[in-house]
Amino acid sequence: MNVTGTHFAYYWICHRKLWLFANGINMEHTSEAVSDGRFIHETTYERRANKFTEIEVGGVKIDFYDPFQRVIHETKRSDSIEEAHQWQVKYYIWVLEQHGVLDVTGLLEYPTMRQTQRVELTDTDRQTLEMVIAEIARLVESDSCPPRVRKGICRNCSYNDFCWSGEE
Repeated sequence: MNVTGTHFAYYWICHRKLWLFANGINMEHTSEAVSDGRFIHETTYERRANKFTEIEVGGVKIDFYDPFQRVIHETKRSDSIEEAHQWQVKYYIWVLEQHGVLDVTGLLEYPTMRQTQRVELTDTDRQTLEMVIAEIARLVESDSCPPRVRKGICRNCSYNDFCWSGEE
């Protein structure tokens, strides 16, 4: 299985969302939050495409990579799921390491909040990543969808109606 950054982020957000996405049930096209995030990504740093490179390594697509400074730039709408964002960038750093690109760091950028956060990968993170990758594979290859779990993030999730429409 090819684990992408989206799989990795969804693992930290919701195992049900991860399973649905990985099994071809995509709801992002119905989400205002996803549309907002895409708009922010495309319009906030307009000159970035000229300065940084989009790369694909091992099936993982990194939108903005500065090969001279060895920095991954990841733009996000808000920090409401910051842990997932951090792990997604750590996963990107790890993938680059696996392909011989060393000493990479990441920057999580929240332009609407005017915040930037540096992301680095530790030895403990590397161990966690390997365990999480195995867990992602186990989850998505399962024949049954994980049960729904009510979380604060549910109301803004693109899968909200799918998961909760039949709720009494």
